[in-house]
Amino acid sequence: MKKVKNTLLAFFKGAWAFIKSEVVLCIAILLAIISACIVPPDGGYADYVDWDTLALLFALMGVMKGFQRAGLFSFLAEKLLAKANTSRKLMAVLVFLPFVLSMLVTNDVALITFVPFALIALKAAGLERLVIPTVVLQTLAANMGSTLTPMGNPQNLYLYNASGMGFGDVILIMLPYAVLSAIGLFVVIMCFKPVPAAHTEMHTELGGAFRLTWPAAAFAVCLLGLFDVIPPLIIAAAMLVFLLFADRKSLAKIDYSLLGTFVALFIFIGNMGRIAPFRDFLSSVIAGNEMIISVLASQVISNVPAALLLSGFSDNYAALMAGCNIGGLGTLIASMASLISYKAMAKEYPALRAKYLLRFTIYNAAFLAPLIGLYFLIQAI
Repeated sequence: MKKVKNTLLAFFKGAWAFIKSEVVLCIAILLAIISACIVPPDGGYADYVDWDTLALLFALMGVMKGFQRAGLFSFLAEKLLAKANTSRKLMAVLVFLPFVLSMLVTNDVALITFVPFALIALKAAGLERLVIPTVVLQTLAANMGSTLTPMGNPQNLYLYNASGMGFGDVILIMLPYAVLSAIGLFVVIMCFKPVPAAHTEMHTELGGAFRLTWPAAAFAVCLLGLFDVIPPLIIAAAMLVFLLFADRKSLAKIDYSLLGTFVALFIFIGNMGRIAPFRDFLSSVIAGNEMIISVLASQVISNVPAALLLSGFSDNYAALMAGCNIGGLGTLIASMASLISYKAMAKEYPALRAKYLLRFTIYNAAFLAPLIGLYFLIQAI
């Protein structure tokens, strides 16, 4: 009896730990189950899922894990930091690296790579007092830099595929907001008084030729998928087979919870779209207000679920893309990537959590307001 009790306790503790670590996935699954009770499963369920988006997302995540394990991003950062002899230059490198690279490697990967790197670099340079503003600015940089390209973040990839818009269309939609964000980041960095920085010497071992070349080749293939040259499902299948035989560690580190969240939300949105009163009501509310509703929804459910949910009831993809990307600023969960920075910061400096959250909120509000204003200015022109 005692053994059964201990087993049950261990099970519930494990389940609770999983729920806490994967809140968005669990909520998405719950919504999918509830909607399935209203609209029983049938052959139409298969049509709910955007398989091309999932395939490309899987392939891109495999590529980025390959680059990470090869040490490429840390190696590039070290080369740039070698020239940073003042606190201002150091901050600029640490902030604009995730801004630029997130356009290619996603905001999540940029923060997973460069936030821990920044904590080490600032400590080595004797500039730990700059940890909070630097990490906050890195988070803003990754969230806004990633908005410029279809592969920069999951919501862009989905909206890009769902809308049928071109690669250049995404860039044109988001370019004004990315430029304004870059200017804002530069201005904030310049507000900090420059002081000498101790030499930060770190050594990252680059992987061998194979470890570097296969992600580069795979990334080029993923781009062919984005341009509709190669079917995404073929790319994903090839990536799966390759990783199974050549790099199982990268395969194991792919964010499967994000893929699961997409599937669950596709099911929920598809079912809700078949409930005429709900579909008609939500469509009427969203129509003409896509951008501001996207921003508001992102503050509560984060911008990836907001993009999936709202796109089921509006085809104004340009407004949805602008709103969900801008909406990644604001609360800590507006972009789930922001939690990566917070967790890294809290683990290294637990006493600074409250100060970090306060600075994070202030900076996000300061960037969010002018970006919303810029949207309405563009619409008025």
